[in-house]
Amino acid sequence: MSGLVTGDAVVLGLRPARLPSRAMAIAIDVVLIVGVYLLVSLVLASSALGMGEAALSAVEIATLVLMLIGVPVAVETLTRGRSLGKLVLGLRVVRDDGGPVRFRHALVRGLVGFVELFVTMGFVAMASSLVSPLGRRLGDVFAGTMVVRERIPVARASLLPPPPPELAGGFARLDLSRVPEELWLAVRQLLVRLPKLEQRVAWSMSVRLAEDLAALVGTPPPEGMHPSAYLAAVAGERQRRDAQRAFGDRGPGATVGIRWTAAAPGTVAMPAAPAGPP
Repeated sequence: MSGLVTGDAVVLGLRPARLPSRAMAIAIDVVLIVGVYLLVSLVLASSALGMGEAALSAVEIATLVLMLIGVPVAVETLTRGRSLGKLVLGLRVVRDDGGPVRFRHALVRGLVGFVELFVTMGFVAMASSLVSPLGRRLGDVFAGTMVVRERIPVARASLLPPPPPELAGGFARLDLSRVPEELWLAVRQLLVRLPKLEQRVAWSMSVRLAEDLAALVGTPPPEGMHPSAYLAAVAGERQRRDAQRAFGDRGPGATVGIRWTAAAPGTVAMPAAPAGPP
């Protein structure tokens, strides 16, 4: 996924579209545009027969420019980055910060796309998409946009384990904007794989990640708290904020994850771990 950061310092997990899906979407759009262009050209040609050869050529050129540049720009602007081909393949054009595209973004993409898609027969767009780590063509680079996948297979998504009940809401005021996406990904992978790891390995990794996370959020784990419980609580707070931002107050409030061991009254629940640090 791509670690894009919005103006509110919110890290977005977007999955960039790759060359095969983008090529198929462009092919669908090109077939549609060529078909409409031929139909419009026949209608205009029959209407401009009495205007002379020069006028007929001017009408054909204007129609060609309108269909190859004007129509794609208008469609992307009105649909917020979803042409017919992208709609079929589940793709969308977004800004670099994850927001919807506007007219100026669509105009730059359309002008540059005319050169790299039609003038060069798509070779420039293919080369730039292969070189770019996000699969962007030159039009996306100049416009500050990227094409992302909207339909992501659910099977690839792994749910975070829930934090202990005693920690619910305990980190609601943390500043999570400084935590990079790479660290969130490491915490998530550790928490999901925690039941399968050897106890000493799980302990050492939890301690290291908890120290890195505490240095960024400015709040160390409370005394006596297991490091994996601290990681689950902070990651759960971030997940709660994402759900609230996306769904409002009625967003999903809990997920199914690993089983937490029972804790004595007045202590913090912890997952299974070695009796002490190695």
